[in-house]
Amino acid sequence: MGRLDGKVALISGGAGQGAAEAVLFAREGAAVIIGDVLDDDGAAIAAGLGDAATYRHLDVTDEASWTAVVGGATKRYGRVDVLLNNAGIFRIAPLTATDPALFHQVMAVNTTGVYLGMRAVVPGMIERRTGSIVNISSIAGLRGAGTGFAYGTSKSAVRGMTRAAAVELAPFHVRCNSVHPGIIDTPMAAEFDAAGVRDALAAAFPTAARRPPKKSPTWSSSGHPMTAATAPAVSSSSMAA
Repeated sequence: MGRLDGKVALISGGAGQGAAEAVLFAREGAAVIIGDVLDDDGAAIAAGLGDAATYRHLDVTDEASWTAVVGGATKRYGRVDVLLNNAGIFRIAPLTATDPALFHQVMAVNTTGVYLGMRAVVPGMIERRTGSIVNISSIAGLRGAGTGFAYGTSKSAVRGMTRAAAVELAPFHVRCNSVHPGIIDTPMAAEFDAAGVRDALAAAFPTAARRPPKKSPTWSSSGHPMTAATAPAVSSSSMAA
């Protein structure tokens, strides 16, 4: 018996770190809706999970996109039990190099996207008086990110938004938690290598789940996606109730 048997889970950013979460959620018994703007990648991940998963195009910055995906999930499954707000972007730029356009771009995906996702699923969860929301923040949301001013700001906002929602939704038995991983070995982390900042970030944000450098130098300073997926899975299950 899986920890998520019978649950319907919507995962944004399902073609990135969300891919590992989709695999783990399906393995734990959930019906998974993978949402992303990377249609080919997302569809391939869903296809690999068979009947346990479906893919839907989801632009987290667009309220209408959320409405369509949540509405489709409700029509097919009757509800959304779990929302995993995973979609995010990282832009390497300190404060002095962060112009308003870059700042708003990062905030739109990382922060407004989380707000819109919660707003889309919460009415149904309140009506059923049950549900779980897991928002992926970052250790940068706790400590800042010296090479990514907008990213650290956005993830700190996710933490505060999660705390506000948790208090508001608790009377309706809807849980809301945030997870704060360090560097995880995903396509986003490849940007750190290209910019030559991975070592500096790894020193600032040590990660517990590492592979030994001798086996894989690329992964020596980053966590494994499946390890990072464990916390959202547990937070979404009855074990966290």
